[in-house]
Amino acid sequence: MNEHSNIVPLRQPDEIDDPLTNILRSGARQLLAQAVEMEAEAFLAAMKGLKRPDGRDRLVRHGHGPVRTIQTGIGAVEVARVKIRDRAVTSDGERIRFTSAILPLWARRTKSLDALLPVLYLRGISTGDFQEALAALLGKDAPNLSPAVVSRLTTEWQLEYERWQKRDLSARRYVYVWADGVFLQARMEDHSECMLVLIGATPEGKKELIGFQVGVRESTQSWHELLVEAKTRGLKIAPEIAVGDGALGFWKALDEVFPATRHQRCWVHKTANILNKVAVSVQASMKKDLREVYLASNRASAEVAIDVFAEKYGAKYDKAVECLTKDRDAMLAFYEFPAEHWDHLGTTNPIESVFATVRHRTVRTKGSLSSTTAKLMVFKLLCAASKTWRRLKGTNQLPKVSAGVRFENGIEVIQVPENHAA
Repeated sequence: MNEHSNIVPLRQPDEIDDPLTNILRSGARQLLAQAVEMEAEAFLAAMKGLKRPDGRDRLVRHGHGPVRTIQTGIGAVEVARVKIRDRAVTSDGERIRFTSAILPLWARRTKSLDALLPVLYLRGISTGDFQEALAALLGKDAPNLSPAVVSRLTTEWQLEYERWQKRDLSARRYVYVWADGVFLQARMEDHSECMLVLIGATPEGKKELIGFQVGVRESTQSWHELLVEAKTRGLKIAPEIAVGDGALGFWKALDEVFPATRHQRCWVHKTANILNKVAVSVQASMKKDLREVYLASNRASAEVAIDVFAEKYGAKYDKAVECLTKDRDAMLAFYEFPAEHWDHLGTTNPIESVFATVRHRTVRTKGSLSSTTAKLMVFKLLCAASKTWRRLKGTNQLPKVSAGVRFENGIEVIQVPENHAA
């Protein structure tokens, strides 16, 4: 017998009636369940040849595990893990076990949420406010991120960082490197400390995080320690070219550790330095003229554009002209490499973009941040960002540079040995 009630439930003050979010969560739940099912079916299909002595399949489905809630970027999503049973035991007692790559056994939240924590922290949100911040983003069922939980996470990150610092680089080669020092003065207890970041591109065009540590400003000694540490772990082949800003510490250290590596100054930093030396009224036209240099079709055209710039502004803005011309060779070094890579070699953007929203944060900050915690937060931020770094547009070209092939204005030129008979 059905019972009817005239009690109308009232919406709680902290509840948000968002039909769109409900639809997204429902769709995500269905897609996740389908993906988990397909993964299990693919595993069983791969093991189809395994049979019991009586001819029956050794591996069979065995229902589902208990329903659990996974915290995602759109809130809580419920899903059940597929269980697979091994009906045969080998002589050593070993069983074949199925482990889902999509839904790890103890996963309670997506990795994207872990990547969100360093961003929240570096933007000035204290660990005690994480729960409130995530509740505003994900609803009242946001994952428990009390200070104790965050402390446990940072301990795990420390172990991950230590393993990463000890990894072997002897099988790696990086044809390009980007270097930059990032100051996070809003949260650092010592304002002289800075994050030294070194990114490299493999011959296959993939960008990877090579080195990262806390240094004293951007001193030569700090950069020297970072480069030597990478070399000690097996990075023996010098990169073809390094891209960085005007920090002299890095370039001096690079010449000491990898003297054969070419220098390429970052055009974004250089443009800002030049424009800072002139009146605001002139900056727009001067910026346009600078673009004629680094967007030129070849080095000869870029050289002409620099001469035009010097003639046009030299009389009144000699300091701006000097700022450009004194680093002429280092600003145009990228023209000696494949034209497909010029966009990548003109700037330290792979590093800059990661810290665009946090590096100058000085307001709404609660307390200082120890260098150890800051290091771990930035490390996790870089690890998350590395998955989205843009690959080089022209791949498998740079290894030729050290093997008798060079580039002029982005075009491959074969170098013929002098003793080569005609």
